Amino acid sequence: MKTNKLFRARNIIFLLGALFLTNCTKLNEVVLDEVLGEDASNPAGALAAAYDRLGDGTFVDHGGVFSLQEYTTDEALLPTRGSDWGDGGKWRSMHEFTWAADNPIVTDNWNMLTNGITRSLTAIKANSTGTGAQKDLFLAEAKGLLAYYTYTTLDLFGQAPYRDPANEKAPLEIKQAGSAIDELITEVEGLIPSLASLGEQSTHNGRFTKEAAYGLLANMYLNRAVYKDRYAASFNFNEKSVNSNDSDMDKVIYYTSLLINPGKFRLESNYFDNFAIKNSGGSELIFVVVQKIDYIRNGSNSFAYVGVERNQKPSPANRGTNAACISPEFYATWNGNHDDPRFSRKYQYSDGTWFMNDAVGSVPATDIVPKSNNLPWFHFNRGIMVGPQYGPKLTSTGGFEMTDNGRIKVSELYMEKSTGTRMDFTPELNFTNPTQAVFAQNQINRGARVFKFEFDPEEGNGTSNVDIPLFRLGVIYTMRAEAYFRKGQTALALSDINTLRTSRKRESLYGDAPGVAILSLDEATLYKEIAFETYWEMFRRPQMIRFGKYELPFSAKPTSQPTRRIFPIPQSTLDVTKAFHQNQGY
Repeated sequence: MKTNKLFRARNIIFLLGALFLTNCTKLNEVVLDEVLGEDASNPAGALAAAYDRLGDGTFVDHGGVFSLQEYTTDEALLPTRGSDWGDGGKWRSMHEFTWAADNPIVTDNWNMLTNGITRSLTAIKANSTGTGAQKDLFLAEAKGLLAYYTYTTLDLFGQAPYRDPANEKAPLEIKQAGSAIDELITEVEGLIPSLASLGEQSTHNGRFTKEAAYGLLANMYLNRAVYKDRYAASFNFNEKSVNSNDSDMDKVIYYTSLLINPGKFRLESNYFDNFAIKNSGGSELIFVVVQKIDYIRNGSNSFAYVGVERNQKPSPANRGTNAACISPEFYATWNGNHDDPRFSRKYQYSDGTWFMNDAVGSVPATDIVPKSNNLPWFHFNRGIMVGPQYGPKLTSTGGFEMTDNGRIKVSELYMEKSTGTRMDFTPELNFTNPTQAVFAQNQINRGARVFKFEFDPEEGNGTSNVDIPLFRLGVIYTMRAEAYFRKGQTALALSDINTLRTSRKRESLYGDAPGVAILSLDEATLYKEIAFETYWEMFRRPQMIRFGKYELPFSAKPTSQPTRRIFPIPQSTLDVTKAFHQNQGY
């Protein structure tokens, strides 16, 4: 991540992370092989380090925030697949709701998020005493990042650490979601005059701008009622908002409208352009994690790589990892909507050839992987992938099989680690033990896959130039539609949902046909439509909680208790300090 220049922090080992780099206590055992780069002590360097935490696994890796927000829902699960993805059961524990306070996924996410709080507090301190021309702007951005990290921590864990950055002797405070949500809203609303509008003062959508603040405020108000009473059977979404006689939903409408109405952002007609290799500066992207293959800290390819099978090869040097899929319950919500432009999209090569993924054939070999040794680039289709899969195979010398006229030969594919098993992505999972997300080796083809994020083959399997959206216009429309609906303004909610539907267009193979409007809207339809727009973007868990769906059973997920709406404070943290108290039910 960059402000004026990019700084890198790596090999960070911590329990909570220092709330000041210069004031470590028993709470913050820290080992830094590189302490935020040589310029970390200056205001710009400290701010760059705070931004860097967004992209250093936290919001770009499937094991980061994604694993808590998606793998615990119907939109995504990572089962054990034969000999792969066992890892002590940590991945399937997310779907089976068996995680505990010592779960490494829970612990890693707590550490990353609280380190984001650490770095933001450090940046606030550095910029509070700095003298640069952009001191006030950098300070506002640092405070915005602190709010973003803190909000996410409160969302997932119900509490978050804080220490006054102006006072090195200040005591550690533990923010509780029920009261801290109002403090955060007040803080971010107060930052807006000091933040730059996107594009002004050399800002880009990787910076915390006014527009990022509007997105965060809309999200906070949308979920405020949940924070106020986390375990409630229902929520009062229309209670009086913070510092205003408006309701929470009025505020959601206000802040989302600031992003929708001026026309500064525009919905992409090709929905998948939002998640493409060349999405930098995209017309929908409000606040993103900027990713670059720059050979310093290359962007993460995780969201693309994790769903692609090992024998699906974008180039002879690349492959997927055959991990995550979606539940049959979520797949079924798309019934009658497979022609929605957001469900899937076929790829067209420059000579007009389409990769249809439904027959043996060939495609041009003219696309070359950037910065490679002339490797041919095979493009898989995008969206939700089901059924038999086709693509190139490797020869004994490691290249793609080619046709006599020099094109990439397309063949039916088989699973790499179960060579007699057809690569047939079945929506049904049919676990042998219905209570455990475990497949035998000859069952590893099961599960519809998500190819929403484009696989970047430039430099290995794990790196990418795809910017990861944190707030984008399509998501903002779903927030406003939900707020309208919860206020009883169903016609306005339907209008926003239909704007999303009809603004997306299919590929030219289908005549660039726009999505089809729906005629009416009830709560069940709204719930589905929100997911059609936002799947695999780290919003699903809060959606399921708001709509009362999170406790319901599906696939290998049992009926759960409301206490599972938040995660436990890691045992390693409780062992270090008594300031935190374990969440209810753990």
